[in-house]
Amino acid sequence: MQNTTKKWLFLLILSLIWGSSFILIKKSLLGLSPYQLGALRTIITGLFLFAVGLKSIKSIDKREWKWVVLSGFLGSFIPAFLFAIAETEIDSAITSVLNSLVPLNAILLGFAIFKIGFTKRQFLGVVIGFIGTSILILRGADLNPNQNYLYAGFVIVSTVMYALNVNIIKKYLQNVKPLSIATGNYVAIVIPAIIILLCTDFFSESTYSQPDFQMSVVYVAILSLFGTALAKVLFNTLIQISTPVFASSVTYLMPVVALVWGLLDGESFGWIQVVASLIILIGVYLANKRHA
Repeated sequence: MQNTTKKWLFLLILSLIWGSSFILIKKSLLGLSPYQLGALRTIITGLFLFAVGLKSIKSIDKREWKWVVLSGFLGSFIPAFLFAIAETEIDSAITSVLNSLVPLNAILLGFAIFKIGFTKRQFLGVVIGFIGTSILILRGADLNPNQNYLYAGFVIVSTVMYALNVNIIKKYLQNVKPLSIATGNYVAIVIPAIIILLCTDFFSESTYSQPDFQMSVVYVAILSLFGTALAKVLFNTLIQISTPVFASSVTYLMPVVALVWGLLDGESFGWIQVVASLIILIGVYLANKRHA
């Protein structure tokens, strides 16, 4: 299969998988705390990756390990907790749209840190994207006064981390196999996740007795195996066969999938929010234009 066909196929598959991740996080939070969810998601993903890819980490050079570890914390560990915390206060559909800021941040950070240039069109895309984000957050706060839209900040911080991660993989880990990167990431972060889980009351009887506990664990398992483990390997491959901005433009289609799930689950989404979402996606499109 040619790289052009492969990269678009991977983009579509990732959009479907990650677009469904936000509703899985929401459902998981019914019986788990954000910290339990983030830790359990990391541990289950790690166990799966160790089973299939532990031997592959031998190919990682000693000089590359610092970037693998940094990639693990920025691209997996910290966002797993931040997204869970955010969805305790804001809808999953809103979270997915805010996640579309990843390509815009990839350009800004690529220029500021990695010395990757950008065009006037891309700069315009960044400006438009931030305008759309502001409208989305402000309108969402009006439409859902019972939700704390300051928690959108957790999502925005995560998008910055994701943007750093894609640039790190492209610049420093281009020649490392995607499975090796993913497995190496979790070698670094699984122990901190276990420590965090032990510090919660996950193993207490009060947690087990929660009516939604068992289904929440099932949702986390699905999220871990597909939304994290499988998707992470596909995403690392996509970065290597395309560009950081093209890979992060998976966020074009993710909100569509997430919005459908959110509406089916009874989430409120007004027409101004629809317009704001379109503004963000237009900004992302313009920012990605150079690398199409």
